[in-house]
Amino acid sequence: MLSAAKEALEQELESDVLTDTDEPCCLIVWNDHINTFDWVIATLMEVCNHSHEQAEQCAWLIHTKGKYAVKTGDFDTLKTMCDAITERGIGATVETTASR
Repeated sequence: MLSAAKEALEQELESDVLTDTDEPCCLIVWNDHINTFDWVIATLMEVCNHSHEQAEQCAWLIHTKGKYAVKTGDFDTLKTMCDAITERGIGATVETTASR
């Protein structure tokens, strides 16, 4: 009986550890020579709910650094935003913070 309880506890602890290791993700927007600053700013405001100032700062960072993490969060939320951004012709990816 004791070993069954110990095994159940070990399984519970193992599942807790797996849950705790979920890594946050970043929504990365990539620079290109096609889209205008205004289009990128409008997209970030509409898709990511950025203020105009925040979207403008992100657009400048994307332009100067080649890419920028415009949002962090869980994969499912960011994947939806990423799809909306790429549908507008802007390059975007979702990456785990460990892969950055």
